[in-house]
Amino acid sequence: MPAPREALEQTLIERFQRGFPLVRRPYAAVAETLGASEGEVLAALRRMSDAGQISRVGAVIAPGLAGASTLAAIAVPPARLDAVAAHVSADPRVNHNYERENAVNLWFVLHAANEAWLDAALKDIAATTALAVLDLRLEREHHIDLGFSLSGNAAKVRHAPVAAQELDPIDREVIAGLDRGLAIEIEPFVPLAWAAELSVEAYLARLARLVERGLVRRFGLVLRHRAFGYDANAMVVWDVPDDAADHLGERLADQDGVTLCYRRRRALPAWPFNLYAMIHGQDRAAVTRRIEAVTRAAGLGRFRRETLFSRRCFKQTGARREAA
Repeated sequence: MPAPREALEQTLIERFQRGFPLVRRPYAAVAETLGASEGEVLAALRRMSDAGQISRVGAVIAPGLAGASTLAAIAVPPARLDAVAAHVSADPRVNHNYERENAVNLWFVLHAANEAWLDAALKDIAATTALAVLDLRLEREHHIDLGFSLSGNAAKVRHAPVAAQELDPIDREVIAGLDRGLAIEIEPFVPLAWAAELSVEAYLARLARLVERGLVRRFGLVLRHRAFGYDANAMVVWDVPDDAADHLGERLADQDGVTLCYRRRRALPAWPFNLYAMIHGQDRAAVTRRIEAVTRAAGLGRFRRETLFSRRCFKQTGARREAA
């Protein structure tokens, strides 16, 4: 039986990866729900943050809002991998950076204020590393949520894709201010509201509307799954006909164990794949079996496939966005 402190941390993880209270004193509201004190909740979240178990308390934003982003990849000679990875991770526009098992071995996510700045960032990395950078931009999301149940009992939550749209300057400011997550303090929304030149009440009303519209996918704890032993994680890619990709993507996204699913631009001739999924697990053999099962169930068995297990995480932070 877990100790009370451990039980509180586990309950926070299972119950507050989404649905986090958007009120002036959110940690007090969480504590009231759990029958704990505000101080106990704050202390538990600080412990988890210090231990690297949570990257932040904050928002997961729908793709394509408040700027531009892409998944990028480089085939780095093994002798240069550590140096190139360090250079890429040092770029503030990069928020995720992983080594994966493939000749194309360095995979990272870039964010910029707009498409032109994103193009410039990719060219800058290519020039400074003297290596070709694959630009694998999102074409359609099928399942992007990033919630992660440690018990395996939580039902999958799927969101309808949100059409590209212009946000007003205040909403852009609200989203940009959420990138680093909430401070773990009594009134964490206060400095964010001041930065957006809003009252706390107006700021929270704006944020609640962004959640209701699906522009903020979820608001709550964002886990670092490796800290919980989930390090047998695979990105699986398929080369499927473009006219069938969306149908197959929807079937794939419905499968148990698929935590992310989307269609991306090909980077021919180096990278022909256009359908992507992530499957996380603690055991490589079990993840491999799950990949085979979802491939069959989604009708993908006849298509070329690559499985790229993660090796090392060089960087994992919230995206850095700038209000336009």
